[in-house]
Amino acid sequence: MAGLDEAIPVLSDAVKPPVVLGTAELTHLAYQANGHAALLARINEFGGAEVGRRYDTAIALQLAFRRADGLEVLDEVLAESHLFRLGHAAGNALRLLALVCPGDLMTNLPLDFLTRHLNVRLDLLYVLPNQPLPSTIPDHDAAFFAAGEADPLMLARLGALYAAWPRPALNDPRWLPALERDALARSLRDIPGVCSPAAVATTRNALGRHVDSGVAICGFGLPSTTYPCLIRPYGSHAGVGLERLNTPAEMQSYLQSSFAHDFFLTAFHDYRGPDGLYRKSRVAFIDRQPMLCHMAVSSHWMVHYLNAGMEESTAKRAEEAEAMASFDTGFARRHAAAFEALHQYLPFDFYSIDCAETQDGRLLVFEADTAAIIHAMDPPDLFPYKQPQMWRVFMAFDALLRRKAGCAGSG
Repeated sequence: MAGLDEAIPVLSDAVKPPVVLGTAELTHLAYQANGHAALLARINEFGGAEVGRRYDTAIALQLAFRRADGLEVLDEVLAESHLFRLGHAAGNALRLLALVCPGDLMTNLPLDFLTRHLNVRLDLLYVLPNQPLPSTIPDHDAAFFAAGEADPLMLARLGALYAAWPRPALNDPRWLPALERDALARSLRDIPGVCSPAAVATTRNALGRHVDSGVAICGFGLPSTTYPCLIRPYGSHAGVGLERLNTPAEMQSYLQSSFAHDFFLTAFHDYRGPDGLYRKSRVAFIDRQPMLCHMAVSSHWMVHYLNAGMEESTAKRAEEAEAMASFDTGFARRHAAAFEALHQYLPFDFYSIDCAETQDGRLLVFEADTAAIIHAMDPPDLFPYKQPQMWRVFMAFDALLRRKAGCAGSG
């Protein structure tokens, strides 16, 4: 890969970026059933520089499902400032700089969901296409490359910056292509104890020819000649546009209703338990240490924590509490070899997987991500077991940062 062809900014404690509330603070407010007007009132109450208030407004608009409006405001804001500071730390805080890319709320790891529980001063540095970095940026103890996705040009730039960065850096962006659904499936397909359903990138035209000609699903590289299969738009997250297709007619209907041009097609693996319910876990790996962040139980194959009925079901919450209590000696121990194999292909300091267990006991990996939200927003009265578990996660992340930052002090 080509070396760095831009100057690293000067590091200075004199730089004071605009202070903002940030994604985590505003999402917590929205999660508590506060509407858009309440978020705007909180932004105005917080005060600070006008550019900082508009940055927070861009986030609030996206939380109100006005993505295009939010991104338009963000573009205007980034024309004025590439730097922002989260105002949660006090005293002798660890200084963390996150290098992020412009985009929506799923483009970068929202580190403030983690750092808001720690004594960490978080600065955000936006790396903008075709624009140089600021000449001077805040000094820091460690840098975190927080982009979860990037186009090839930005990826090459981030990789060169990572290699040349003057402070300890986390999450080498040069490994981001390994997270693509098709690349991950290929990497994991022959690992004992792992089930990673085949995934292929395809196009609307190719799928249309399949529907018209009756080409078997295996013509796309999937191991089955029959349905069902899963389809989603390329680059989509959180189940947006994800459907299970059972027949060519359903494929045709899906294509007629979707505006996307590129898709991922994935073999469907039925992972129902003996009771007919589906269980999906999010496991974070912090310095290779596996930690369970949530486990949802649902009657639907597409499991999302927010619509799995966890708040309404005492039994489901009890099962999640037990999963968290027994994780280290149960799930993590059963899949220790699989986790170790994952780290060989995904050598990030911090990443997470959404996963389950197959009926024959293998680790079923749905996806891996460096930008998934790890949070403690669930109400403590309903989820009392989550607070101590998530505190363990936050403390592990704090230990990772301080270990990395300590490398600078030791030369």
